[in-house]
Amino acid sequence: MISPENTVVGFIGTGVMGKSMARNLLRAGYPVVVYTRSKEKAEDLLQEGANWADSPKTIAEKANVIISIVGYPSDVEEVYLGENGLIESCGENTYLIDMTTSTPSLAIKIYEAGKERKVHALDAPVSGGDIGARDGKLSIMVGGDHEDFLAVEPIFNILGTNIVYQGKAGSGQHTKMCNQIVISSSMIGVCEAIVYAEKSGLDPETVLKSISSGAAGSWALSNLAPRMIQGNFEPGFYIKHLIKDMNIALEEAKNMDMETPGLSLAISLYNKLAENGEENSGTQALYKYWNLEK
Repeated sequence: MISPENTVVGFIGTGVMGKSMARNLLRAGYPVVVYTRSKEKAEDLLQEGANWADSPKTIAEKANVIISIVGYPSDVEEVYLGENGLIESCGENTYLIDMTTSTPSLAIKIYEAGKERKVHALDAPVSGGDIGARDGKLSIMVGGDHEDFLAVEPIFNILGTNIVYQGKAGSGQHTKMCNQIVISSSMIGVCEAIVYAEKSGLDPETVLKSISSGAAGSWALSNLAPRMIQGNFEPGFYIKHLIKDMNIALEEAKNMDMETPGLSLAISLYNKLAENGEENSGTQALYKYWNLEK
C-alpha cells in the first residue's frame, strides 16, 4: 500500500494547478521532489519542504511515484519518451501518472513503453481548475491497468474527490475530451446569459441567484460567471490550453467520423480571442468576445 512512509512523489509541472496539487501532497506528509523548467515557479514549494530536481532524469532517480501535469502533448512526449526521459531513467515498478490533458494515442504509447521497462503508466487527466486543485477536489479520469489504479488510489484521494477508473490506457484522455467538449460548448451559453442579463438591464449577480441552482446550473455558471461579472479574467485554466484540448477533441472526433458542431463553434470563438491577445487569460474571458470588433 502506497503511503508517506514508503513513497517519494516526484512532481513535474508547477503551474496554475500543479503547484496546488504538489502542495496538497506535501501537507499529507508525502516527501515531494519537484521539477519545472523555471525553478522560480517552485520556490514557494521548496520553502514549504519540497526538494528540487534539475531534470526529469533526476526525478526518476529519486521518486517511485511520479506525477506530471505540463502544457502540451509535445511536452509530455519529451518528459516521458525523450532522451533521459522518465521511461528510460526510472526503476522497475515505478508508477508514472500523467495528469496533463494530452492525446489518447500518446497515452497508449507511454503505457506500452512502460510495459517493456516493467513500469506502471497511467493517464489521469483532471478537471476542476485552480479551485479544485487548491481544495483537493479535482475530478480525476484514469486509464491504464486496474491494479495500477488501485495501487496509487491513495495519491488520487489526496488530489481529488471524484476519482473514476475509466478503462484501458488512453481511456482517461478520451474521457477528458468528453469533459472539454461539454466545457467549451456550455461556456458559450454561460457568457451569452451574462451578456444578455446586462444588456436587458438586469443585475447579473441577482440573475445568478435564480438560475445557478435551477435546471441551468453548472460548475461554470457557479464558479466562472461571478468572475466574468467582477472583471476577473485571471486563469484558472488558460484559453491557450483549452484551444489545445479542443483541437485534440476535434481530431479524435474526425478519426471517429463524428460531427461536432458545438465544439467547432466554440473553438472558432476562442481562436478569435487568442488572436486578440487573450490566450493567457482564463477560459471565462470568452465573455469578452461580445465586445470584440466583428
